[in-house]
Amino acid sequence: MSPYGALEKLFRIPILRKIFIGLVLGAVYGLIVGAIGHPGAATAIKPLGDLFVRLLKMLVMPIVLASLVVGAASISPARLGRVGVKIVIYYLITSAFAVFIGLIMANLFKPGLGLELGTGEGKAIEATAPSLVDTLLNIVPTNPFGALSSGAVLPTIFFAIVLGIALSYLMTSENERIKNSATTLYNAFDGLAEAMYKIVRGVMQYAPIGVFALIAYIMATQGVKVVGPLAEVTLAVYLGLIIQIALVYGILLKFFGLDLIKFLNKAKDAMITAFVTRSSSGTLPVTMRVAEENMGVPRSIYSFTLPLGATINMDGTALYQGVCAMFIAFAIGQPLPFSQQLVIVLTAVLASIGTAGVPGAGAIMLAMVLESVGLSLEPGTAVALAYAMILGIDAILDMGRTMVNVTGDLVGTTIVTKTEGELDESRW
Repeated sequence: MSPYGALEKLFRIPILRKIFIGLVLGAVYGLIVGAIGHPGAATAIKPLGDLFVRLLKMLVMPIVLASLVVGAASISPARLGRVGVKIVIYYLITSAFAVFIGLIMANLFKPGLGLELGTGEGKAIEATAPSLVDTLLNIVPTNPFGALSSGAVLPTIFFAIVLGIALSYLMTSENERIKNSATTLYNAFDGLAEAMYKIVRGVMQYAPIGVFALIAYIMATQGVKVVGPLAEVTLAVYLGLIIQIALVYGILLKFFGLDLIKFLNKAKDAMITAFVTRSSSGTLPVTMRVAEENMGVPRSIYSFTLPLGATINMDGTALYQGVCAMFIAFAIGQPLPFSQQLVIVLTAVLASIGTAGVPGAGAIMLAMVLESVGLSLEPGTAVALAYAMILGIDAILDMGRTMVNVTGDLVGTTIVTKTEGELDESRW
């Protein structure tokens, strides 16, 4: 086989599988060199992991701005009408509940507590955390370009959403000049977003090497004591996902006169497909078929709400952000106070509008959430090491969170259809 053929075959392997292989090989390598008393062999390759962190950090702010402008411009109530307003409110509320559940799970399990990756880094977050009022006021930037250049995530999110909504109104203007100008600006942001997604795909191809190097360093210096906390993260995430389905979705369906067990039986094809493929967009044809054939949702509604949900609704991912951000804080010895946990809720919910369709969205969103609470993802820091640990088990977590993302889309679509009086009740 030619080198080009081997390289092409390598690129065809799913990226999450390669990252998991990198995690396993890095852990084995790190344990071996640590056990024989040569941890320097892992330290020597750590710059390869630092490079991966720098590449991710490079992408965060451009993706926040471009994807949220495009996302907000696409979901303005001015164009969506009554159905659009209902489904967007549903998506935002359920995402907020998901983050809260993730934070509750994290506070119960306290995954990462005792790892002490951040030796000597101090506990600045507890001492300098701003009040809730200041946090809310600081969401509105006095200089959006300054917020963008300094990496301030929440102010940039706010500005991007406002700009996107303004563009959506201007693109429907009867003034041809204004309409053309707004459309041109929208297309420019759309092009920037697509370019950034392309770069993300390239960076994620390097991810297995970066994860290998960082995990090798962790295992060589920390040993097997990191395995337990990662198992706790997985347990906390999956237990939270079960609660999201049983409690949040169950109560909402019951409130609108629908049965959760019947719903799950009808939705199982889409849920299983999402769990296996780990792609909301890839599952979309199955989700649409389930909505129409099993649940009695008319095409006029699901053809809009389900693609929108695959783009902006990330209940499972939002829950994952809450657990993982808290894991990283515990792992480096800097537990987050309540005000900073609320910032996680705001960031995860707002960011879900624009980043669901991004390849590697979990990694990018988690980096955004960490930045918003002062856990800067700098190469060589304890935050970067804990982040790499999460990324190593991302394939396992991704299956569950994608399944919940798709389930949430179907719940919202069914409820909105019921409120519009268009649900085929004979299917229930």
